[in-house]
Amino acid sequence: VQLQAYGGGLVQPGGSLRLSCVASGFSLDDYDVGWFRQAPGKKREEVSCMAESETNTYYKHSLKGRFTISRDNAKNTVTLQMNNLEPDDTAVYFCAAARGGYMRLCLLQYADYWGQGTLVTVSS
Repeated sequence: VQLQAYGGGLVQPGGSLRLSCVASGFSLDDYDVGWFRQAPGKKREEVSCMAESETNTYYKHSLKGRFTISRDNAKNTVTLQMNNLEPDDTAVYFCAAARGGYMRLCLLQYADYWGQGTLVTVSS
């Protein structure tokens, strides 16, 4: 049972990246899902979460409009599209899955499963 995140890399300011997170050993459509990030020297913070039903999403206020979370239950995958990236977006990005509410996942980081993280570096 695991979450595998990938898609990170080096991108110039203003560029885009698409992160993906694939679940194995369990079905993501039974879970709320989310993305988090941890910048060097900082605490892990929420980026975005989506409810199991897909009808509700949450975004960290400062990221709204640049980042988009989506899920494909048929592929057991959750993605994070990141546009207009800034140097402050540099961090290790983690995916997570939880039962018990997408807001609880995002704001309290209560997750049943965590991915291993993928590094995003925004630099010229």
